[in-house]
Amino acid sequence: MSAPTFWRCEPSWSWTSRPLRDHLLWCVVDGRGALELDGNRQELRPGVCAVFQPGDAPRATHDPHRRLLVFGMHFETTTTAAPDPRWGEVLDRELLGVLARTSDASYRRGDALGRHQAELCLEQLVALIWDAVHHPGRSVIDTAVDDIARQLRQDPGMDWTVAEMARRASLSRAQFTRRFVAQFGMSPAQYLIQARIDRAHQLLTESGMTVTETAAALGYTDVPYFSRQYKQRTGRNPSQDR
Repeated sequence: MSAPTFWRCEPSWSWTSRPLRDHLLWCVVDGRGALELDGNRQELRPGVCAVFQPGDAPRATHDPHRRLLVFGMHFETTTTAAPDPRWGEVLDRELLGVLARTSDASYRRGDALGRHQAELCLEQLVALIWDAVHHPGRSVIDTAVDDIARQLRQDPGMDWTVAEMARRASLSRAQFTRRFVAQFGMSPAQYLIQARIDRAHQLLTESGMTVTETAAALGYTDVPYFSRQYKQRTGRNPSQDR
């Protein structure tokens, strides 16, 4: 792989690439412009990223008043790295930025560990772009439901209700439940139970807490009920895992 690089395109910049000899990661961090390849055109804005393969000859222009800031690198691989189409919009720009900055800083350290870390960041960036290409257009509602699910996993001992989850997602209870099942394949209540049992297993095997303490920490007032749920989900009694 070449050195990961950020570059702010000059006001007069335009790009007409010769056929590429290797793969090229190309991510827009800031600015506005347009990208073309094989008759296909993509408006450029922050989050739009591409992976080009050998033989591609992309072209691009930008608005000189909103100059493009691009992150990218050339790399070689024996696997299929370029999606079809070549570009997609990565919605998690915070993660995109962290991976880009980490790749750049790690590579420039100049040691073997830094290069390895840069390569890992490259793999993650390519995976993000593949996901953006093949699962585009996630809505604000999808993101809100994802956020609720993440909060359930982070704090399963909280006194969660479906009504409270729906309120946080700005949806009716029926709408929230329908979207949650569509995204996760189970109801919010079942998802919460699984999150509690997963956390219970971690506490029992790693923290030294008793079964009673673990049940109480996760919102259970009935220890036998907790034990039954635990065994249903894991096949073992909680006392066996402590």
